[in-house]
Amino acid sequence: MRMSRNALIAYALAIALLVLDQITKAWALSLPEQTSVEVFWPLQFTRIWNNGISFGLFQAGHEAVRWGMTAFNLGVGVLLAVWALRPIRLSLALSFGLLIAGAVGNAIDRIRFGAVIDFIDVQRLGFFPWIFNVADAAITLGAILLLLDSLRPERPATPEAPSSD
Repeated sequence: MRMSRNALIAYALAIALLVLDQITKAWALSLPEQTSVEVFWPLQFTRIWNNGISFGLFQAGHEAVRWGMTAFNLGVGVLLAVWALRPIRLSLALSFGLLIAGAVGNAIDRIRFGAVIDFIDVQRLGFFPWIFNVADAAITLGAILLLLDSLRPERPATPEAPSSD
């Protein structure tokens, strides 16, 4: 089976971002826990463990949450990877690549550590109180692209030529 150009783009983006996510999380493990390291205003790195879902919501730390979120993330990743094989627009391919990378990246953390490593901290902006990671950013951007794509007007079908019966 031959993959479309846009499917290859989705997979390449997902792989590249997944590698970037895992490299940055491996580096973040060297940071002292819950101690902020200033990079430049407003960016600082603060390593925390997220036992909940996106942006630390529903912090529980229960095994059911861990494995439920792992299964959900992997399921989303697989479904989007299969969907990317269909003929899709470039905007959807980019969205799927971002979402696959984010879902799988955070699932890897839950499997390895029981929680997700978050470290990108821009709380000093005053309106974004969460600490996040590359996978979270990919999920957010992917969801925004998916929403924007869904707002595109559909192109009307090409009218068929009249038959000469």
